[in-house]
Amino acid sequence: MKLLSFMAASFISATSLLAQANGIWTDPVAAAKESHYQLQGEYAGTGLGAQVISLGRGQYCAVLFPGGLPGAGWDETNKIILHGTTESGKVVLKTPTKKSLKYVAKDATDFSPVKKYPPVGQKAYSGLIDGDKINIKTHLGQYISLAKTVRKSPTLGKSAPAGAVVLFDGSNKDAFNGGRLDEATKLLNTDGKDVRTKEKFNNYHMHIEFMLPYKPDARGQGRGNSGFYQVDHYEVQVLDSFGLHGETNECGGVYKKATPRINMAMPPLTWQTYDVDFTNAVVENGKVVKHATMTLRHNGVLIHENLEIVGKTGGARKDPIGTPGPIRFQGHGNPVQYRNVWVIKK
Repeated sequence: MKLLSFMAASFISATSLLAQANGIWTDPVAAAKESHYQLQGEYAGTGLGAQVISLGRGQYCAVLFPGGLPGAGWDETNKIILHGTTESGKVVLKTPTKKSLKYVAKDATDFSPVKKYPPVGQKAYSGLIDGDKINIKTHLGQYISLAKTVRKSPTLGKSAPAGAVVLFDGSNKDAFNGGRLDEATKLLNTDGKDVRTKEKFNNYHMHIEFMLPYKPDARGQGRGNSGFYQVDHYEVQVLDSFGLHGETNECGGVYKKATPRINMAMPPLTWQTYDVDFTNAVVENGKVVKHATMTLRHNGVLIHENLEIVGKTGGARKDPIGTPGPIRFQGHGNPVQYRNVWVIKK
């Protein structure tokens, strides 16, 4: 047994090292040794929040939120975008020099985290990321200090209530077809392939916790793309959209159908939650008399309320709308990890 455990640990370690060599981190402990990972994340100060996106090769983009971080004081309108370059171990933040930027561009100097640049509220700020602090200089010459903060979803680790069906608690993956139970971490890994529940569901409340890989050199859909399919018909996107605008194909979006009310994505390699109330479509005599509806909280914040979903999303199973179906965690070639998955049938 000791030999098998050693071999398993060695395999996990080798897999992790290979991923890191390819610019993909799946282990937060390993990533924490990298300075570029340490600097990305959330910062907060009096009346101002910041999300720092690592873009690889010592480049960053900082999104400043007047009022505070998304879901924690931001006015949900104004943003200030700064580009960051590593100089002598520190990151110097400046207003982008180019008047026109492209959404999630590969080139960091062209990168914009908002669909339309400049965003509402853009001002000529500057700053310096030094360790776990950001010192911001406003356009009026005032200084604001922001400290690194790590937020956690209020539903993180929430226990399955009485009557719930526990689909995954780290002990086994018997409830699923596909996926891999990591014996060392006790997490459910997609390993880039689809994972579906063996049981079919119809109307339910469901809780899942997921962790996305850290891929600083990737952009857009290449940044940990996955999906959380309701009855395998309706995809809620799972993606590292930290700091971005919040689109239908980004985290919290219903794929190509609905944008999240607010982008509540947290940094990669941090645990995030979806809490969903789903009611399936109703079909009578071959006619849809009631479309599927969904209320969704991302990291505890309401992003969709009684959303009517008209028609399937891409990649759905072929069975007719309104039929019970499995829950799917889409692989899409990306190593996404899940834990604490349970559902209450309604």
